[in-house]
Amino acid sequence: MEKDIAIEVKNLTKSYKLYDKPMDRLKDSLGLSGKKRFKEHLALNNVSLSVKKGETVGIIGTNGSGKSTILKIITGVLSPTSGEVNVDGHISALLELGAGFNMEYNGIDNIYLNGMMIGFSEEEITKRLDAILEFADIGDYVYQPCKTYSSGMFVRLAFAVAINIDPEILIVDEALSVGDVFFQAKCYHKFEEFKKQGKTILFVSHDLSSISKYCDRAILLNQGVLLGEGTPKKMIDIYKQVLVGQYPLPTGGDVENLLDDEQIRDAAAKADEKANSKVKGDKDLDKKNSKSQAEDKAMGENPDTLEYGDGAATIDEFYVTDANGLRASSIIKGTDFTVHMRVKFNKDVAAPIFAFTFKNILGIEITGTNSMVEKAFLEPVKAGDVKDISFTQNMSLQGGEYLISFGVTGFEQNDFTVYHRLYDALNITVVSDKNTVGYYDMNSTCKVEDASK
Repeated sequence: MEKDIAIEVKNLTKSYKLYDKPMDRLKDSLGLSGKKRFKEHLALNNVSLSVKKGETVGIIGTNGSGKSTILKIITGVLSPTSGEVNVDGHISALLELGAGFNMEYNGIDNIYLNGMMIGFSEEEITKRLDAILEFADIGDYVYQPCKTYSSGMFVRLAFAVAINIDPEILIVDEALSVGDVFFQAKCYHKFEEFKKQGKTILFVSHDLSSISKYCDRAILLNQGVLLGEGTPKKMIDIYKQVLVGQYPLPTGGDVENLLDDEQIRDAAAKADEKANSKVKGDKDLDKKNSKSQAEDKAMGENPDTLEYGDGAATIDEFYVTDANGLRASSIIKGTDFTVHMRVKFNKDVAAPIFAFTFKNILGIEITGTNSMVEKAFLEPVKAGDVKDISFTQNMSLQGGEYLISFGVTGFEQNDFTVYHRLYDALNITVVSDKNTVGYYDMNSTCKVEDASK
């Protein structure tokens, strides 16, 4: 393993036997089964990845993708069926909080018990005891048996033990959002401290905003298969396609049906080409003639917009107008503006939903809405119908660069369906001479009065 690599996973496979009946499991364990009575499930299928020292890497994917399984194998909780894992550095893992705690022991005893299980001496734990107790902040309950704790107190203590061990590698599995809102803020602050200290962090979460904010790189798993790795923004965009069934997937449960990396890329390219030609083939001539490519660029349109959908509808036009009704690529903070989209329907749709979303340049979704939330349109449409949709609001975002995404979706027999989506289609600059803290301005009114009189 190279010196700058903290975690290296090679050709990792984890297989489970699934039995229809408990008796089949018993016969198989005793060697009495004359035939195969189980189905093989591959939780991980030939996965290879590496994490560099000082790097923060996020793992995303749908439920059952193998995210937690790979973390448990890396930390030694599970053994792989095949493949190997190499780790260079001391690990502290936030997997199942409280695993290894003895409910009959009090909090102090469990701190020492857990610390020693991780590999620290009694003296080393004693040095960290005050920091752990301060972080957990459960008061005198720490001297009571853990079986008397509330669930919130229990996870606070477990998190405090894991996070204050001062590891070289931190592995987190959906464990940052525990306890009340104040404790959650403390957890995220500690996480940011680890990043600043150059710790290696491997992070699993369904919170895509956290993946965008904290991670240098993201890894996408699906059905035990590594779909790809790259920037958080790119992987999150692909993940959203996976969620709505608009991305070509290898079969995770059958080795013979797996696509290699080159085949996945080829399939994705063909799918994108087919989707794009289908979407763009129905564009109205008025859009082509209304403005040149140079004007498109001037209005902030992204030439590399990610688009997909099943073709039941197409977003033919999209733009923003300022308070004067003029098309604009910049909006002055504090003024009204309108987001526009023109949608043509190629099929009958029972109840289309029109939406837009603002993201910052890190890919974090800041705000957005849709016609269903706004109760603006809940009607069926026919093939050939064209709708002009507009959303008008006041610009309260801080000054900076933002990306707008557009979408037309709906429900087909209770299944969420994407008819057409345009990710990061439009760039908008917010011009401001007063930026407050955070993403948007609450437009506060400040008054200072003399109280000495």
